[in-house]
Amino acid sequence: MRQIAVVIPAGGAGLRMGGVSKPLLELAGRSLLERSVRPFLDRDDVRWVIIALPPELAAAPPHWLMSDRRIDVVAGGAERGDSVRNALAAVPMEADIVLVHDAARPLVSAEVIERCVAAAAGGISAIAAIPVVDTIKEVDEGGRVTATPDRRTLWAAQTPQAFPAEVLRNAHARASADGISTTDDAALVARYGCKVIVVEGAPENLKITSPADLAVAEMLLRNRK
Repeated sequence: MRQIAVVIPAGGAGLRMGGVSKPLLELAGRSLLERSVRPFLDRDDVRWVIIALPPELAAAPPHWLMSDRRIDVVAGGAERGDSVRNALAAVPMEADIVLVHDAARPLVSAEVIERCVAAAAGGISAIAAIPVVDTIKEVDEGGRVTATPDRRTLWAAQTPQAFPAEVLRNAHARASADGISTTDDAALVARYGCKVIVVEGAPENLKITSPADLAVAEMLLRNRK
């Protein structure tokens, strides 16, 4: 059986949500963090879930985090990349696949997770993504449109991102040695010459960054039920 570790960077301050710790915001009676973690715990091949929380939360984590022996908590860093690195350091060496998932994506489906896992199981790094439907403009500092990329080549990245464990470990070790920080693990892996593909994500796998997103997520949950 595959041995999968899931890394959840949740160390941010949530400033776009009024300074509230975003992982603890409630969505239909459960925190965003719990809803984001639960689909992974439903898999038998997920052996470890490492959650990077703000230091004050890591010192006194929510009680539900102690309900599953597969969950471990570490203190996050100043940036997302630091939180991933801290969590990755707690992943046991026997893990063969590492998934990285945003704590603020509470509606990820089992189907999206499986597509990511299947790619990594074949030795290829992958990210969930959906094709861009809007026309995208490149704009300079003065607000002038400088280019209109062909949207047929553009995809909006989501999570999870899935990696053969050694690929992600090596990329972060090299980035640390090179003094590089990133908010995108797939971009970091690609920087060091590893192939990354997209697999089909889902429009409802949205990231909660504002109160409006929270309202949309609540509506989607009602429709699911």
